[in-house]
Amino acid sequence: MTSDPPPRFAHDSEAELARILDFYGVTWRYEPDVFPISWSADGAVIESFAPDFHLPEIDLYVELTTLKQSLVRKKNRKLRRMRQLYPEVRVKLFYARDFRALMLKYGRLDFLTDVAVANGAHATTGAGTRAP
Repeated sequence: MTSDPPPRFAHDSEAELARILDFYGVTWRYEPDVFPISWSADGAVIESFAPDFHLPEIDLYVELTTLKQSLVRKKNRKLRRMRQLYPEVRVKLFYARDFRALMLKYGRLDFLTDVAVANGAHATTGAGTRAP
């Protein structure tokens, strides 16, 4: 348990995943690491990838891609590049269909409807087991 204020999630789906992780007592950190994936000729980082969650107990990063198809393509490209540069880092990409299946499994059809209506709204969660 942490006394840190809850993070400001980029999307409601991230907040919902955090609630599920909290419910099951899974320790998580929100966007804790940034991985450079492209550099300019002078060595400055020009592109990076910051997975949404890190689950430190199993050393796994989780990235949610539940929005526009153009963003999915961009994330897929970034993830391919990251895997080339950092093969030791484990990342699981959740597509919209994966997230829908998770919400169906946990009886959260209401959440799927709400997200469809208010796509892109910011949300927070209490994050009881969030890692410091």
